[in-house]
Amino acid sequence: MKSSSSVIKKPLYTTTVLISSLCFCQSTETEIKVAFYDGTVVAGYADHGAFVNCTGPNISLKNKNLKLMLGMLPSLRIKEDRAEGTKNSTIMPTLGAGMTVAYKRLAVQIPFYYNTKTSSQNGSWKVGIGLGYSFR
Repeated sequence: MKSSSSVIKKPLYTTTVLISSLCFCQSTETEIKVAFYDGTVVAGYADHGAFVNCTGPNISLKNKNLKLMLGMLPSLRIKEDRAEGTKNSTIMPTLGAGMTVAYKRLAVQIPFYYNTKTSSQNGSWKVGIGLGYSFR
């Protein structure tokens, strides 16, 4: 069984390579900025449930029609609680973190969400995938 740190390492390596390659582009249209909202809405799948989020505070790198964002993801997670007895709500607000790549109006996202420790499971990070729309 893989540890949660090994699950996180591969996407982090990929993110680092993507950011590095975009930083060394020779185009004069490349810009790096920090934003609180970039106008991107994403829906996707993570940990046997769905999520809907907006890109929150982030660091972004833009080169022509391609934009790479690394930051926080205020989200609504939609997941049925199958525990016996008392249950959590099906729709829960949560905060994730991750990478979003937007090309023109299409956005693809790799979010990470943390599930806290329960009586039957240890706390762990879960990786997801999402597709969305950029209003920029």
